[in-house]
Amino acid sequence: MSTLTETRTTQEVANRLIELCNKGQILEAQEELFADDSVAIEPSGENPVTKGKEAIIAKGKQFAAMFEAVHHSEITAPIVVGNWFTIGWLFDVTIKGQGRQKMNEICVYQVKDGKIVSEQFFF
Repeated sequence: MSTLTETRTTQEVANRLIELCNKGQILEAQEELFADDSVAIEPSGENPVTKGKEAIIAKGKQFAAMFEAVHHSEITAPIVVGNWFTIGWLFDVTIKGQGRQKMNEICVYQVKDGKIVSEQFFF
């Protein structure tokens, strides 16, 4: 006898991501919501594509380590279409050695089987 497991909808994944990130639990969100073989795409940089959940979590830790202080963080309501969703993310942060800056980005996510399989940032 097999048991059915409930798979989160794209809307539920989006809502949970926002819930955790608004609490400052970004790494926990990645651990819970990302597929093991997920991919993260940045618009530029030395390594614009990161493959695998563990590598994405490591990249997130490296990103967080850049900040001396987070003065404000705001995430817009998600726009969900099929198995895709997008959010706007606004940061007011002090970056080590660079001072206080405002960062604005659009984040686009693809969901498959209740897990994020792709994230892409535009800023």
